[in-house]
Amino acid sequence: MLSIDEIRERLPHRYPFLMVDRVLELEEGNRIVALKNVTVNEPFFQGHYPHLPVMPGVMIIEAMAQAGGLAVGGAEADAVPLLAAVERARFKRMVRPGDQLVITAQVVANRSGVVKVEAETRVEQVVCAAAQLTFMLAKRGDVVGRV
Repeated sequence: MLSIDEIRERLPHRYPFLMVDRVLELEEGNRIVALKNVTVNEPFFQGHYPHLPVMPGVMIIEAMAQAGGLAVGGAEADAVPLLAAVERARFKRMVRPGDQLVITAQVVANRSGVVKVEAETRVEQVVCAAAQLTFMLAKRGDVVGRV
């Protein structure tokens, strides 16, 4: 389990772009279960859509990517995972203010610095979105401080 302080140590993202609030389970280099609490105060709800606030699909993908990056992050101590591709993204349920996203990401392949992750989000046990994410492992010294 990781607290928000530990998440902030591992991810470069900050408000309003930090999309992981808590990590419930983490097997570094393998699997993660994380949470994103979706509040009405999220900046994107002001314009998406004022009459029917819905979390944009790209923000759901970003939440999956951040959680996936945390799962991948421990795979190699001197590496930083960078999102390189999103494939087979599917959106099945709207995410609304007050929802709690449960994000699950599983590493399915790690070859020559390219890591594939299967990710999905759920609200109340119902799948909201799923995608295959590809991360490229970059040398920590090449990106830390520049990201």
